[in-house]
Amino acid sequence: MALPKEPRQKMINIMYLVLTAILALNVSAEVIEAFRTVKTSLESSSSNIKSSNDVLYKSLSDKLKEPESAKQAAEWQPLAEKAKQYSADLDTYIEGLKTELKKYSGARMVEKDGKQVEEFKLDDLQASTRLMEKEKKGDELKAKLEEYKAKMLAIHPEIKAAFESTFPVNTEPVKSQEGGTKEFTVGYFHMTPAIAALTMLSKFQNNVKNAENQIVTFCHSKIGAVEVHMDQVGILVGQSSNYLMPGQELVVKAGVGAYSSASKGSLTINGVTSQLVNGQTEYKTTVSGGGAHTIQITGTFTGEDGKPVPINQKVEYVVGTPGGAAVMLDKMNVFYIGVDNPITISSGTGWDKTTVSMAGGTISGSNSNRTVRVTGGTAASITVSADGKSNKFDFRIKRIPDPVFKVGDGKIRMPSVSFKAQDFCRAELENFDFDTKYTVTSATVYFSGANFANVQTAAINSNSLAPVKALMARCGPGSVISFDNVKVTGPDGSRTIDGKSIALY
Repeated sequence: MALPKEPRQKMINIMYLVLTAILALNVSAEVIEAFRTVKTSLESSSSNIKSSNDVLYKSLSDKLKEPESAKQAAEWQPLAEKAKQYSADLDTYIEGLKTELKKYSGARMVEKDGKQVEEFKLDDLQASTRLMEKEKKGDELKAKLEEYKAKMLAIHPEIKAAFESTFPVNTEPVKSQEGGTKEFTVGYFHMTPAIAALTMLSKFQNNVKNAENQIVTFCHSKIGAVEVHMDQVGILVGQSSNYLMPGQELVVKAGVGAYSSASKGSLTINGVTSQLVNGQTEYKTTVSGGGAHTIQITGTFTGEDGKPVPINQKVEYVVGTPGGAAVMLDKMNVFYIGVDNPITISSGTGWDKTTVSMAGGTISGSNSNRTVRVTGGTAASITVSADGKSNKFDFRIKRIPDPVFKVGDGKIRMPSVSFKAQDFCRAELENFDFDTKYTVTSATVYFSGANFANVQTAAINSNSLAPVKALMARCGPGSVISFDNVKVTGPDGSRTIDGKSIALY
């Protein structure tokens, strides 16, 4: 704007501009401090996860040297090393982006308190746009994150099955406040202050460390204790069939591949103990109950060195279902505590010849459409008797997963104006098919950061935020609100769930 010629008025206008700049600088400083805090927290979390990963890698290496676990370790330890290498490569790449970003923001080494420290322009809005958009580093980062996810899931089919839907690293479009979405680079880096862009990059590094930890933990869990056998002997198991119908006889023969007539030993098959004769024994049973079944074989025999050699093996078989009888879960393969679990039962012989009973819960309804309710435990079963033959169907019992605590849109960053307009919090079940809800009954709330010289503590005793409205009114950009010790109640009773920290801008 043009300045007036009159000196006094010119001075007043200049002072007004300076005051406006100072006020803007104060708000910016609060936002910058909030991002600096989040960035430090993410880097600390990544460091903790790295320490956990180092322990897992050390344990995997040790298991390679232990005879009882060497075989499984030889399969899974190299796969964990692949996950380690993929993660290290991506972490190094992102760290390089952070270095470039700081250079674009005028990074330089200065001396403070006798030490050399790095300084750069934390609130530079151009650096991230130039590096990530104009130089296409954002698109490159997105491609590398997607490639990383594909490579990690391709390490082993079991890893893909376990983590494909929950993998911590993703490049989904960023939701905008207007209700739409923004593509990856624009959503994370367009006109973003340098410290905020660095925080976003630290977030992706933390996601990579978390993904690495999950995959390596999975590999580690696949290495269990192995039964130790002498090289020249081993257990031999045969069965008459691995698919039978109810009422048919299953014959299991078990023995050792090398034995001495002077040696003594015994096997326990499905809980029945019998002595080895000529190095073998036989077990017979009449099968029932549709579905997959397992028979456990345990015991010992005397090895050539005179020491007892343990035996632990399974025989698996499937019992077919007569008359077309079947039980199918309409929603999942488990029963959930405290809610109606709808199921469908079919019977090829007609309902006048079919009866249904349940153990571990209650079942209501008639004919095909039934409803199951369970109140606890870990397993339940439904028995369908059709055409004079009974079939037992086993199910697992699980607790409803923890709901997620949310305020507003549920994000960890929120405009201060939006936060102060919130009247309620909630506990929301995500990706759960049943129509059930949880209610927040209490939580401890901490207010810190901008506008709070000291941490302020308050509490709520319902979904309503009314008890903390006065403190919410004081919040501004740079304030941090943490909800902790969140208690909720639902159809299966009360529980404590994870809280959430919200940084305002």
